[in-house]
Amino acid sequence: MKDTLLFLLQKIVDHPESVRIEELNEQSKRILTIHAHPEDLGKIIGKSGRIIKALRDLIKLMATKENSYVDIVLAEEDSKVD
Repeated sequence: MKDTLLFLLQKIVDHPESVRIEELNEQSKRILTIHAHPEDLGKIIGKSGRIIKALRDLIKLMATKENSYVDIVLAEEDSKVD
């Protein structure tokens, strides 16, 4: 799931080299945190949040097939532009 999400995100953004996903396992669920270039956050979120919702729905569907729970979080601390 992490690899699928990374692949999809790299196709959406302008700075694919800066996209990374941090995975955290807590009890019976996984949390995937997306880190991306600040200029790409709007593209990841999409108009009215449609893109991030679609990505969450797709990954949650994949997780359901594996009888697991996954949550996707968009990190905002990478807001420094050099």
